[in-house]
Order: sequence, then structure tokens, then C-alpha cells
Amino acid sequence: MTPSAAPSGPSAPGLDIPAVTVAPGSTATTSLTVRNDSDIVEAYSLEVVGDCAPWATVEPPRVSLYPGTSETVTIRLDPPRSPETRPGDIPMGVRVLPAEHPESVRVPETTVHVEEFRELHTELAPRRRRGWLRGRYRLAVRNLGNAPAQVGFVPGQAGEELRFTFTPAKPKLEPGETAEIRLRVRTGKPVWFGSPVVWPFTVDTSESAESAGQEEARRDETAVRPPLNAEFVQIPIFPKWLLAVLAALLALLLAWFTLVRPAVRSAAKEAATKEVQARPNPGGAQDSQSPGTGSGGEKGNPSGGDKGAQPGASPGATPGAGGDGTSAGGGQQSSATIDLKTSGGTSNAGTYKVPKDQAFGITDIVVANFQGDEGVLTITFGGRKITTIALETFRNQDYHWVTPIKITENDTVTVNVTCAKPGTPATGRRAQECHEVLNVSGVLSPVKQ
Repeated sequence: MTPSAAPSGPSAPGLDIPAVTVAPGSTATTSLTVRNDSDIVEAYSLEVVGDCAPWATVEPPRVSLYPGTSETVTIRLDPPRSPETRPGDIPMGVRVLPAEHPESVRVPETTVHVEEFRELHTELAPRRRRGWLRGRYRLAVRNLGNAPAQVGFVPGQAGEELRFTFTPAKPKLEPGETAEIRLRVRTGKPVWFGSPVVWPFTVDTSESAESAGQEEARRDETAVRPPLNAEFVQIPIFPKWLLAVLAALLALLLAWFTLVRPAVRSAAKEAATKEVQARPNPGGAQDSQSPGTGSGGEKGNPSGGDKGAQPGASPGATPGAGGDGTSAGGGQQSSATIDLKTSGGTSNAGTYKVPKDQAFGITDIVVANFQGDEGVLTITFGGRKITTIALETFRNQDYHWVTPIKITENDTVTVNVTCAKPGTPATGRRAQECHEVLNVSGVLSPVKQ
């Protein structure tokens, strides 16, 4: 048995098989000629040995030769496109084992040159972030090539409103290694009022080889990836509904100082004047004495007055006269609070019932949605629906009336909540159920029979 190199193709000095170059993910072939120089028919088994054995095969793997004949076999190389397939020169041998004379085994050798390839896999999360001035993202970069790579990042934006910071800015990755990069996006100016502003941007990932002896880093065209698209949504500092609330509060303050407060002070002054005028005169008992009585009568009548008059009494005076001594129809300020919890996806109602023989004149209500729940809230006074509010549009809401809304005895103040999604309170942990509070204030007065 005499294995020899194929007559065609380049071969390295001192090797029995021509050298071959192969790129990971592709296929390359070389050949080997086996000749039977013995005087018997011989069968030969061929097997690749060495580091190339997992991805190299011989076709056919077994040949039978008559004496003095030969056959050329093909060695097929299929290295996988993987970080485990390292570049460089790898020795390869083919073991030729005769069936009749196994002691005559031969192992011709050659060198396989595996080329470098570069490939990056990049993920950006999240693709959309909301914030007042800045947003934070995560970049996960994995080196799927078979050579070390220096990774760089190039952000892109239509304008110059955003600033980008990558930490670390230029990581170096070994084959198969993954790195997580923190990306911070920041705007220069806040948005005080109005609608959110959407800032789209892109992130391009590039790499270069770092082979010793190369003056310039070579780029692999297969490693070029399209840029990653993302958005930063800049939300306003103050929401739209706050302007409406501020305008309503300003209007209420103006109405209070220009209309309500003067009227209240005038009514209070008038009521105080009437109360003073209705009180009896402390000297009225002496002024109501009949003629002929008093101190002069005492001198003319040592016995103490006329025969028909009792001593110490004032003729013409009625006992208990001079004032009624009661306050008819007076009311007092009162308030009630309804604390309502509702499970997600359900509805619930809370009520306050006006006591018997009382009337409740409501002037103010305050609704609190301190968790930022989502859903619908409806407020009803008796059989009258006052308002319906979407929970996600407010955290605290208040209403005021100059003319009280009266609710009679046994009627109810009802708040009905349909909970779509519980919010997140100041603790930072999402609540298990919606939680709203309604406070009603006004004057609770007795009903005249």
C-alpha cells in the first residue's frame, strides 16, 4: 500500500496530502491516492484523525484494490460556522488501514487553514422608553465569530436634540462571549405642557479584527447588520388636565372673593344684628311700672304698694316676655368619607345615607385616586348623576358649588367604581386592587315638620 498525493492541486513540502483552505460554514475538498503495491487483493479503510475529524469525512471510506492498481479518494471538509471553530492552521491526518496487513497502517498528513469570520448578534431592550428628560436602555452584544472583536456603537438621530452615552463604550469580546452595555439617552430641554414628544433614533453596531501584523483591521461583510430602531417618548412635566384644574381653581377663587365672601359677610352681619335686636332689655321691668308705683309709692305706702299688687311685682309685665330664646332652622357643617376598594376587572359601590329628619346641602366633593388606578368612577346624589370620570386622567379631583345640592333624608351619596387595572402607589409595588376615596362636605340641617 502506497498512499500518495493527488497529481493536481497545491501541496505543502513534505506532506502526502495537498494543503487546503476552508472558511467556516462552507465546504472544501482535497484528495488522496491509494495504490496497492502488494501481490494480493487488499481492502483499505480510511479515517480522518486529528482536530479536523469532527467535521471531515473521506469519500469513499473503504476501497478494495487489485495488486498494482490505485484509487483516488476525496477528503471533504465542512467546518461549522461557530465560535468554537478557531481560525489558523490545523494539522490533519488520514489513517489508511489495510484489512490483510494491519501492521502496514499509514497516516499521511496535511495542514488545513481555517479562515476567520466575524458576526455579531445585538439586541436592544426596551425599544420604547418614556421619561421627562432621560431614558435608559440595555444592549446585549454576542460575538458569534471565531476571532476576538472590538465592538463600537454609533447612534443616529435626525436632529441634535438627544445625547447618547454607552457604558462601556468599546468592549472587547472573545469568540462566543456576550457583553451587556448600558445606554442612556438624554434630552436638553423639558416639555412643560402639551402632548408627549417622540424622538426616534437608531443604534449601529460595528466591529473590527485585531490580527497581529495587519496594518488595518479587516471587516467581514457578513457581519454588517441593519441598525436597531428605538424611540424615546418625552412626556410633559405637567399633564393637560392640570391646566383645566388650575383654571377652575382660579375661577373659584375669583368667584369666592368677588361674590360669595361679600355675601356671606353681609348675611352674617345681618343675622348678628337681628339676634341683638331680638334680645329683651334688662331695664324693661322698671320701665313697665304703672303710674303711682315705684319709689314714690313706697314712701306714700309703707306697706309696699296698692292693696291689689303683690310686693316686688311690676304691674303690666308678662313673665317670660322679651324673646323666644330658640334658634329656629339652624344647620351645622358636616362631611362624610366613602373609602372604596375594588378588585381588578370588577365593579363596586360605596354609599353614604342622609340621616332621618335631616337634609344635606352639599357644596364640595374631593375624589382621590392616589394609586393611579385605571377604570371609570361615577358619583350620584340621590337619583341624580353628578359626574363620570376616567380614573387614569387624575390623581386628585375636587368640585365646588356656590348653591348647595340638597339631598333629602334617607337618600344616598353613591360612588361606583369599575376597576380596569390597579395602579402603582408611592411604595413602588403594584396594588392588588383599585382604591378610591370620596369626601363630601356641606351643611346638615334638620327638616321642619
